[in-house]
Amino acid sequence: MSQTLQDSLFQRKQTAFLLSPDKALAEMLQMLWSPEVIEFTVFEKGGGAIEHMFNEPPDLLVVDNRLEDISGKEVAGLVKSENVYRQVPVVMCVDPIDVEEPWNWNKVEVDDFLVRPFNPAEVRDRINLTLCRAMRALDANPLSKLPGNTSIIQRIQYLIDSGEDFALAYCDLDYFKSYNDKYGFSRGDEILMMSARLIVNTIRSYQGVQSFVGHVGGDDFVFILPPNNVEGACQRIIKDFDDIVPHFYDPDDRKRGNITSIDREGVTKIFPLMAVSIAVVINTEGRLKHYGEVSSIAMSLKKKAKANPKSCYVLDQRKA
Repeated sequence: MSQTLQDSLFQRKQTAFLLSPDKALAEMLQMLWSPEVIEFTVFEKGGGAIEHMFNEPPDLLVVDNRLEDISGKEVAGLVKSENVYRQVPVVMCVDPIDVEEPWNWNKVEVDDFLVRPFNPAEVRDRINLTLCRAMRALDANPLSKLPGNTSIIQRIQYLIDSGEDFALAYCDLDYFKSYNDKYGFSRGDEILMMSARLIVNTIRSYQGVQSFVGHVGGDDFVFILPPNNVEGACQRIIKDFDDIVPHFYDPDDRKRGNITSIDREGVTKIFPLMAVSIAVVINTEGRLKHYGEVSSIAMSLKKKAKANPKSCYVLDQRKA
């Protein structure tokens, strides 16, 4: 397989351990991907591989149930029992007799399995999908389940490299920390979930266009739309957010229109009800060449938006 990393599904070279005495299996896997894409280290026995794996964990573990010194199920159990390494995806290679009876998947913690005789095309696709699922799971925000920083950066750079016009909107919740400090993290998480749903539902309503929603972390979100759709989306998000967010406050605070909480210096202050600031970077005619430029402009515009105590959006109008 002469596929290069640039032509593959991955942003960096993947490392994989194969634990198997089956030389034909090792040769097949090493033929399906170039070492530049997935580099396989082969162990004929499981025992030595486990210690090696804990010192240098791979991106993928392929375990053959034909291992002589330890069963594949035991290897998977050892790996998944370690909190630090349980995110490593495990693919089990089995014989037809191994799957004649249903497996208890709560006890056999593998992420996928391959049954002999192996179909090389199926092996390639299932291992590719296993790695992609693992990368998405690691990148997803644990609260909102939206794509995280890695996916956001990849999407921005893809649009830039493709020469497509797009608008990226960076959404930041103002006075979220003061709300969290007064009401607690549980109620703060409810605000974040509400914001995520509001943004997702707004962007989903623009059917037939390329769109994207991501969760940078904390109270920061991004969405991507074609330039001609973005301003309307900002207006709708701001209106809906301002209509909904007061209901997350206690009646007295909602009626008063502010709360008393602690600022970042530990000083007690009065804070308005939460608002949303949106900074919009518009890339047309290939003006921007790197996602870092998009991020830099967005941070500059965010400062301008946050200078307004009320919900607002700021558009980047620069042409060059």
